[in-house]
Amino acid sequence: MAKKIQAINKYCPKVKLGKTVQMKELVEYISDRTGLNKGDIQMALSEMSSAVKFFNKRGEGVKLEGLGIYQPTIDLEGNISVRHRLDMDVESALNAKGAYTGEIENRDNIGKTSEQLVELWNKENPQDLVS
Repeated sequence: MAKKIQAINKYCPKVKLGKTVQMKELVEYISDRTGLNKGDIQMALSEMSSAVKFFNKRGEGVKLEGLGIYQPTIDLEGNISVRHRLDMDVESALNAKGAYTGEIENRDNIGKTSEQLVELWNKENPQDLVS
């Protein structure tokens, strides 16, 4: 007997991730768009990372306009981590009609309920039904 989560995981829409853009490509992209020196961009991005660490170590969040807020947090064992709250403009830009150009797996299932995904599972897996 299959579990409901198996059906949802198999049939839910998923962003098909491409490669992760590395620093070199990001620097080239910014340089091409701005005309700024690649070395200066590399240094500025590195310093931005250092600044987030510096201020987070002091218990201060860092807001990067257009990106979000990096804020220190702690768990029950005392481990410090950083929570990132995405700037709402980024999400709005991704969700604007026709803006997202990447591939989406199971695109036809956008808007379906978990019950409808279970129905799909049960139809394709009659030997392993979700009840």
